[in-house]
Amino acid sequence: MKLRKWIQLGLILALVVPLTACGQSKAAKEASDRPKPTKVVQTPSEDTQFMMGTVVTLRVYNKGKDKVVDGAFKLLKKEAKEVTTNAKGSEIDKVNNAAGKHPVVVSKDIYPILKKAYYYSKNSDESFDMAIGSITQLWRIGFSDARVPSQSEIDTNVKLVDYTKVKLNDKKHSVYLEKKGMQLDLGGIAKGYMTDQVRNYFLDHGVSTAIIDLGGNIYVMGDSPKGTKSGNWTVGIQDPKQSRGTSIGSLPAKNMSIVTSGIYERFLRKNGKVYSHLMDPKTGAPFENNLMGVSIISKKSTDGDGLSTATFDKGLKDGMKYINGKSDEGVGAIFITKDKKVYVSNNLKKKFTLFSDTGYKYGPASDLK
Repeated sequence: MKLRKWIQLGLILALVVPLTACGQSKAAKEASDRPKPTKVVQTPSEDTQFMMGTVVTLRVYNKGKDKVVDGAFKLLKKEAKEVTTNAKGSEIDKVNNAAGKHPVVVSKDIYPILKKAYYYSKNSDESFDMAIGSITQLWRIGFSDARVPSQSEIDTNVKLVDYTKVKLNDKKHSVYLEKKGMQLDLGGIAKGYMTDQVRNYFLDHGVSTAIIDLGGNIYVMGDSPKGTKSGNWTVGIQDPKQSRGTSIGSLPAKNMSIVTSGIYERFLRKNGKVYSHLMDPKTGAPFENNLMGVSIISKKSTDGDGLSTATFDKGLKDGMKYINGKSDEGVGAIFITKDKKVYVSNNLKKKFTLFSDTGYKYGPASDLK
């Protein structure tokens, strides 16, 4: 089978500045305050680093932006340090340690991710739950001390997974976990949020054309430097059975996020069984369904991250219904099942191309009814 790479390149971001009757809108003012992007070149300023348990690559196609790439990595490291559950002294760690005791005020950079995580916990009918930490810390999949906990441990800890007991105070920027032992885990949305933060940082520093790749969270920014008429980049959809960078198909995209979640990356193999790191907040154990991978296409990577986690819990049929209901928000998805069948949301059917030499086939529409 041919190995196909995720991204083939494709011009330069044109900002359209909308005006209101009363003057510039907030978005327009922000755009007008930003520096004019430098010339787009074929050879990018780029760097690759290992962080957040994954490989992060930033490529900027505007001339002379090496320092901007460096600055973006500093931003990522700063925010990653504060949102991780496993870093002692991080903002999220302080919140978790104060569970059942008192609220904790968090920074203006971290509070928005908590708000978004709460939104998706509610919007997904708890398929995504920001308070999953008591379960992820029990299994520790992805770490050297990963284990299969006893059912009694799971039964005890799953009772602490309840986003409705996470109290956010918008005025004070504080968060309070009502029950002792509760833990936040933002791993299901953090990389998406930080991808969006890098995009904003790039715009604020004269970057119009870039690829932001946070290990499964891809954002293609601006028009492809290839100079295609449409300006679209060609983005590959990850093959869940192969190493990262191998795709089963592709679709055109511009100023869009592509987030892939799957059972292929972090897992625990124990007694002949493979346990995924993707945890079901209702059972306290890895998801049990026929899905192998879900790729979400959206305007913001934060949304893509939250939705990719939520759709795993819902499974193929309900997950597709959930995503199709968000088409007016510019959200689409590609589902891949363990029997190598592919299902595409309604708004991507004319855009997605399935490669013929991958062994994957489109699944029947009857599977979605």
